[in-house]
Amino acid sequence: MTMFSKIMFAALFVTDQEKSLDFYTSNFGFEKVADNPGPEGRFLVISYRGQGWPILLWPGTGGRAASEEDKMGTIFVETDDLRKDFAELKARGIRFVEPEPEDYAYGVRVTALDPDDNRIALRQQRSPRSLGK
Repeated sequence: MTMFSKIMFAALFVTDQEKSLDFYTSNFGFEKVADNPGPEGRFLVISYRGQGWPILLWPGTGGRAASEEDKMGTIFVETDDLRKDFAELKARGIRFVEPEPEDYAYGVRVTALDPDDNRIALRQQRSPRSLGK
């Protein structure tokens, strides 16, 4: 049994992060909870106060990532032991974008594919922390 424990966030692919931030905060009452530069782009997250379903506003077009190499998924799922879970899922025939989990600035990551090729971003954080800190 895998050790996945929670949805970290969902991603919306947007053409203009600043415009989308204004749209969601001004019209729907979302709040910005994280806005950090990263090696792959601006990590901009919105959510409703006190609700545990943050949404990542990530660069893309037409609801799709900006490139096929983009490592972002539409669902992000967190685990405590990604390499172990990767091995179990691969043994079950789950397909992945990357051949193996990879280390990155914030922990370990790999991207699974569902039967329709939707991306499921699997993450293990380097250390427990809440978004935006």
